[in-house]
Amino acid sequence: MPFLLPAALGLASMAAAALVPASSVQERTLECVIKPKVFIISLFAPEAAVWYGIPEFDLLAMNVTVPGFSAQFPDAHCTADGEICQLTTSMGEINSALTVGSLMHSSRFDLSQTYFLTAGIAGINPEVATIGSVTFARYAIQVALQHEFDIRDLPGNYSTGYIPIGSTSPTEYPQSIYGTEVFEISQPLQKLAANFARSASLNDSSQAVSYRANYVSELYAAARQTPAVFECDVATSDVYYSGRLLGEAFDNYTSLVTNGTGVYCTTAQEDNAVLEALLRAAGSKIVDFARVIVMRTGSNFDRPSIGGSATTNLFYAEQGGFAPAVENIYRAGIKVIEGILDGWNSTFAQGVNATNYIGDIYGTLGGKPDFGPYSNGGGPQESADIYARR
Repeated sequence: MPFLLPAALGLASMAAAALVPASSVQERTLECVIKPKVFIISLFAPEAAVWYGIPEFDLLAMNVTVPGFSAQFPDAHCTADGEICQLTTSMGEINSALTVGSLMHSSRFDLSQTYFLTAGIAGINPEVATIGSVTFARYAIQVALQHEFDIRDLPGNYSTGYIPIGSTSPTEYPQSIYGTEVFEISQPLQKLAANFARSASLNDSSQAVSYRANYVSELYAAARQTPAVFECDVATSDVYYSGRLLGEAFDNYTSLVTNGTGVYCTTAQEDNAVLEALLRAAGSKIVDFARVIVMRTGSNFDRPSIGGSATTNLFYAEQGGFAPAVENIYRAGIKVIEGILDGWNSTFAQGVNATNYIGDIYGTLGGKPDFGPYSNGGGPQESADIYARR
């Protein structure tokens, strides 16, 4: 379950963002190539609108229409000097992959030294953190890239209807590898970004404070805390889901495909798609995959409290986390951006050395993955009948 969108705030934010290209942005047809130091990737209108009209910089100083962007959000927005830019992909894996892929091949940008900050809201696991919190991922896991059964059609010894592709058990590593199951990004950069964000004063709401009190189980002790910054991982799925059983299934899958290293924390729709587009561009030396940050803020819990209803959690619960989560994109994100710019000459221009493996499950960019079957020196042995049953 990526997030829930309160109608009034969501429609207002979308209306504001939709007006940007028509009235608020000075159109420019510059021949020069823009070389951003930071590129913010927003996924839908409220996440974008939080960056417009802020005192630190003016993202609406320059508008660049990029062929291949979403018809809803056809432009990238940049400061007058081009140091900071922002785009909105539109929601979901397909939209985000195509928008970011189009940016990668735009002649208007030199992205070779750019730091990419994916900055969006997400569902959040109450075992790890609470609504309003800010998270920075090392791993992104495409949790719904599996076989799926209605659990009612399975024998009683199955705990979930999700089975890794090519496998027959939820505990068996996927035997058919697509390549987008897991991405690992720079852990040193993740930690630097999280430390920058920890200097922010995070927003909260009285409604969120009240709602957290429902999570009385010690299993959910983290849910009752105030918003904070965490280093934990993100699940990608186009499916909005809710409930303890699905949350636990995807938690287990996260651990499985990262060889026990990943921490299932936030739920979103786009991150693996964005990372695949960036990885392909990195393979062509267009971007540096070691300069990628994935930041998500918790807008709603991915499951109810003990004894609560999964449908109520998704459809009806007034959790009070949406507005703080959107605000905290800006409050935490601005600290990350300022940290990069302030340390550009001393640290970030030359890049932060990724001491961990970075890339996909195949080792596409070089190095040996520390997760998956390839981490042991070999790959899965696929058989033709896996594909015959598609």
